[in-house]
Amino acid sequence: MCQPEHDITYSDLNPRFLFSCIQDRTEETQYHSHDFIELVIILKGKGNFCINGNIYNVEEGNLILLNPGIYHKSSPIVGEHGQILHATECYLGFSDVDYVNCVQNQLPLFKDYQIITKLPELFKKQLFSLCDLIHAESSNKEPGQYFMLKSYLIQILCLIERYRRQECVEECLKKDAVRYEFKSVNKKYIVQQIMDYMSKHYQEKISLDQIAANMYLSTYYVSKIFKSETGDTPINYLISLRMQKARELLDAGPDCSIQSVATAVGYEDAYHFSKLFKKYYGLSPLYYKARIAPGKM
Repeated sequence: MCQPEHDITYSDLNPRFLFSCIQDRTEETQYHSHDFIELVIILKGKGNFCINGNIYNVEEGNLILLNPGIYHKSSPIVGEHGQILHATECYLGFSDVDYVNCVQNQLPLFKDYQIITKLPELFKKQLFSLCDLIHAESSNKEPGQYFMLKSYLIQILCLIERYRRQECVEECLKKDAVRYEFKSVNKKYIVQQIMDYMSKHYQEKISLDQIAANMYLSTYYVSKIFKSETGDTPINYLISLRMQKARELLDAGPDCSIQSVATAVGYEDAYHFSKLFKKYYGLSPLYYKARIAPGKM
């Protein structure tokens, strides 16, 4: 299996937390660099970053990695109608990290040696939540504040590493789509996790993107190994599971409404549910109810 170039660290992940701040960028900063690492998370809005002479448009969900010596400045931008647009930026400063195969006191870059990346929704939510915790902790004077802030920073660094690894796996799968082989033990475990998740959440709205994101995997990866192990797609398996649960509900309570059964197995549209049920069992839910109701046998 493809392995990323960098591990988290040569030894303990023990960064020195320097500072944090959240601010609206309403005016341009000076062009400058640091002798420490700075992470910038765009929490909302849009803006501009000039990094080593290159101009980047940034927006909510962007993560910017500024290693020591990287010159940069941030500025608001002018919108289509002449209005000033600005971003809300979260800054984290720290030092003393030592990643494998990376210059000491620097973070490895994102895929294709990029300084800026756009986070997928799950990673964005988790990262924003940690930013909120850092902001709240920075506002109080409780004992152990430094260590709480440092612990949140460590979680962010681990989250970034998981994101980088997902990028690496997806890239390998694209390159090796035909001949890529998965270890059987890993496939079985992942497929079982997917099945368990569906069994617990079949009453809710479930998408393949959501399942993949919850497991820090790509949708391609999830689809490929699920079908290789079961012979079916994850979505078809979910539909089959829902139809089985619907049949059990009708068997147990033939007087219940079709809409209530549809809702109970994750479908808002009773008509769509009825079409699926008939496809699986040859009878619509209405006729199935009549067939098993007392006096209808």
